[in-house]
Amino acid sequence: MKRARDTRRTAVYEAETLVRRMFDVADLGDSRVVEVGGSHVTLPVERRFGSIDAAQRYVDAVLTLSWVRQRWPRATIPVRVRARAGHTAAHYEHDSATIALPERDGGDAWAFRELVVLHELAHHLDPGEPDDLGEPGEPAHGSAFVDRFLELVGEIIGPEAVFVLRMSGITG
Repeated sequence: MKRARDTRRTAVYEAETLVRRMFDVADLGDSRVVEVGGSHVTLPVERRFGSIDAAQRYVDAVLTLSWVRQRWPRATIPVRVRARAGHTAAHYEHDSATIALPERDGGDAWAFRELVVLHELAHHLDPGEPDDLGEPGEPAHGSAFVDRFLELVGEIIGPEAVFVLRMSGITG
């Protein structure tokens, strides 16, 4: 099935970028408490990965969680994590079930983090086949994707991270 136009892609990426920056600032400061939408929220700790191998071990562990396997049948399909040329974007390759993470750029490994990897896993867990012919299906960053991503983030990082993502503009 062909994908419908991905009109929410920019909003999803902008909200994620804002939340990643909030986590970065919290990691540098003395407090993890932020004010968002009039609420004080304590940001949970977001895992960072020091290598492709560490990200691969994380992906393997997430895909073996019983609730993930029960919720999404594609969790039984192994995902390979590899380095990606360039440094501006991570992506998921559906045909080979591969997450490509950009390598360090001047010491910065912005994609070697939990939010980015969970985003790409949410693409992997999509039950649709993006290359089939027929009626247009769900956009790559549509509400079904957002629901998968937020469920992964909420269960693995914590509900506070979902709240901040929603307040930053990610809605299902």
